[in-house]
Amino acid sequence: MQVVILCGGLGTRLREETEFRPKPMVNIGHRPILWHIMKTYAQYGFKDFVLALGYKGDMIKDYFYHYELSSAAVSVKLGHPLELTIHECHDEVGWNVTMVDTGEKALKGARLKRVEKYIEGDTFMVTYGDCIADVHLKALLEFHRNHGKLATVTGINSVSRFGELKAKGDRVECFTEKPVVSSGLINGGFFVFNKKIFRYLSDHDDCDLEIDSMEKVVEDGQLMVYRHEGFWACMDTAREMDCLNELWRGNKAKWKIW
Repeated sequence: MQVVILCGGLGTRLREETEFRPKPMVNIGHRPILWHIMKTYAQYGFKDFVLALGYKGDMIKDYFYHYELSSAAVSVKLGHPLELTIHECHDEVGWNVTMVDTGEKALKGARLKRVEKYIEGDTFMVTYGDCIADVHLKALLEFHRNHGKLATVTGINSVSRFGELKAKGDRVECFTEKPVVSSGLINGGFFVFNKKIFRYLSDHDDCDLEIDSMEKVVEDGQLMVYRHEGFWACMDTAREMDCLNELWRGNKAKWKIW
């Protein structure tokens, strides 16, 4: 089971941080929010990641390329640069991280389409690189497999600026991205897709995942909602970043299930 994480946006609402790094690399505590997202998936046994990179994506590549050196005690023998000893292991053993440059200006649908060739199974998971939650990911996957439709989105109960979902039972009847007024369920990300989702996408930069693409999935009656009533948060502004760091420092980080 692979997990695609969309990591390419500019993060304009968090410009004081994203001027220097991609938003998924902004820290909660001493680790990037991307790491927190991946730790949650890994806790449920999902350790095969595909990162759809864009803005400042090289920083994400560098982070994982040097992960062993930065996460463990090491010894080097001066004058013998190839003699490197890693003394202790970290808890992220077994993570497989594929990092794909999907373009700096591409929208989310195009980014997802451009990683299609790296998806091996018929079913895969997708999430955003700036949202964290305590979603029970195995229950989400089981829900998706049981209903037999093409796509599942996690619905959050919140008044928000994010995409609104209107559902009849568990079937989504309307998917509206960023409505002016929202009440009830919103799009919390944490998707599960069958591989046929790629038929609704193109690799043109202006192909968005939510606008047009998901609306067509809804029109075909193929989008179901998994309702999550627990913790969910998005790091979209400096205020939200500060709130998440405060939760982390106070040992109140409900997404920390590891």
